[in-house]
Amino acid sequence: MTISQRIEQPARPIDDKLLRKVCGHFVTGVTVITCEADGIMTGTTVNSFASVSLDPPLVLFCLHRDSRLLDVLRQSGKFAVNFLAGRQERLAWAFASRRHSAELGQVAHHRSAEGVPVLSEAAGFLACSLVREYDGGDHVILLGEVIELGVPRRLKEPLIFFRGAMSVLEDGDQVVHPFWDG
Repeated sequence: MTISQRIEQPARPIDDKLLRKVCGHFVTGVTVITCEADGIMTGTTVNSFASVSLDPPLVLFCLHRDSRLLDVLRQSGKFAVNFLAGRQERLAWAFASRRHSAELGQVAHHRSAEGVPVLSEAAGFLACSLVREYDGGDHVILLGEVIELGVPRRLKEPLIFFRGAMSVLEDGDQVVHPFWDG
């Protein structure tokens, strides 16, 4: 049996709400993917970002097949991954809608040297060229090669996503509990 057969034929159906709840226990960063094509600048909030390779420099993220960003991104061939700072929760929610969201022209942004729109207040960015797309069920997995990157002179705490809520990392020493009840 191949992996694709196992994916298509699970032993028992997985409840999508339960899957989302369980996956919500994995802490992720929060990004806004931005791009422009034919004068249309747009962005969408994504937490399904991962670094893939250093040589060549590759990253990936996933978009729902119905995402308003998908056609613009395909036409542009370039995008920016903007790592949101801890105080940008409102911005993250503003770009989170699948159909209607904030307009990139309404928030502070600038163009990278490669001409990709970048959020000016982000904790960092990666400008990328779209390399490949993969089927990901109800999502599309997009692979990009990093062509430019940057962080602000003053480092910022990241915005994180955990159990359906956005938050910032706490400053100070963290108490580590040496137990596992799993």
